[in-house]
Amino acid sequence: MLPENGSLLDVCRPVRQILARVGDKWSVLIVMALRDGPRRFNEIKRAVGTISQRMLTLTLRSMERDGLVLRTVTPSKPPRVDYELTELGHSLRGPVEELGKWAIENENRIAVAQVWFDGRDQAA
Repeated sequence: MLPENGSLLDVCRPVRQILARVGDKWSVLIVMALRDGPRRFNEIKRAVGTISQRMLTLTLRSMERDGLVLRTVTPSKPPRVDYELTELGHSLRGPVEELGKWAIENENRIAVAQVWFDGRDQAA
């Protein structure tokens, strides 16, 4: 609900940064990669696929800062580092999985709309 003297932008401002984090493609894929339990960095990288090492590092750090991921270092030679979803991170699984389900269910409808739109643009 919008405040009488506020705009949608004012209402959304506090959550924009959170939505940017939980809605970016890498965070979503990392949540899914960690849904079944802790993984090491290279396991996450293989599960996600095309992410660069730098982007994975930055995204994991941001997710750790936001309280979505826990990083655990086990002293050994070399040190073992595991990443896992926190309770807050696990609470994000449901919405992420539902969004994925919606995308799969509507993939064909979206493809048809894109073809129609692109054809319309070319005809103009």
